[in-house]
Amino acid sequence: MLAFTALAVLVVDVTSKIAASTWLRDGPVELPGPLDLQLAYNPGAAFGLGANLPLAVVLAATTTVAALIAVGAWRGWIPNPWAAGLIVGGVIGNVIDRAEAGTVVDMLHTGWWPTFNLADVAIVCGALLLAFSSMRSNETDHQRDRGDTGTAA
Repeated sequence: MLAFTALAVLVVDVTSKIAASTWLRDGPVELPGPLDLQLAYNPGAAFGLGANLPLAVVLAATTTVAALIAVGAWRGWIPNPWAAGLIVGGVIGNVIDRAEAGTVVDMLHTGWWPTFNLADVAIVCGALLLAFSSMRSNETDHQRDRGDTGTAA
């Protein structure tokens, strides 16, 4: 599941960045609702954080995070391979962008939050899903340790 999810995220992310770089060159596209499409190049990590860090540091840190999550899922330490796949796919998408150009293509703009991309969405959704899965896993472990099966006697 991790590899499939990561690959799907990577394909969608790379495709969206190519499309944004092509179609948004002439200016932003206003959409109905809170989201607009606006081409931006982000030298930092997610949401512009760490923009002043050297490229090698950002690449090393993000690659290490992806590797640790992938190994953790493979070893069974991470309870949700879907969540791990979302994070790993998003990180790889941004690392590829950053390694090629030194920046990441962003295109999703709200006006009240830094411009971001689909890899960032996958990373955040994966992190939230992982946190929720971990809480559920810990709750289940705690019930098992107490001998609580959740059924009436």
